[in-house]
Amino acid sequence: MDLEFFEPAEAAAIMRCTEAWLRDGAAAGRFPHTCWGKGKIIFTSEHIMEIARLSEVPVQAAPTAPARLIGTRGKGRLSPVN
Repeated sequence: MDLEFFEPAEAAAIMRCTEAWLRDGAAAGRFPHTCWGKGKIIFTSEHIMEIARLSEVPVQAAPTAPARLIGTRGKGRLSPVN
């Protein structure tokens, strides 16, 4: 078994984030975690990888500029021709 267990401070050091951010995310149900004993939060190596995946920001295409209309003649150019 290659599963490792980490306390919040250890997991935060691995992820280079704050312990409070991890604890808050776990308490709010945003991050996977395990509770041992009387609510002791534990993160596994798999939990840490999943939190990293959940925190990814996808690449978005650059927004395209809307067509610029000057004067009233330009409005007719964008309407569909029937």
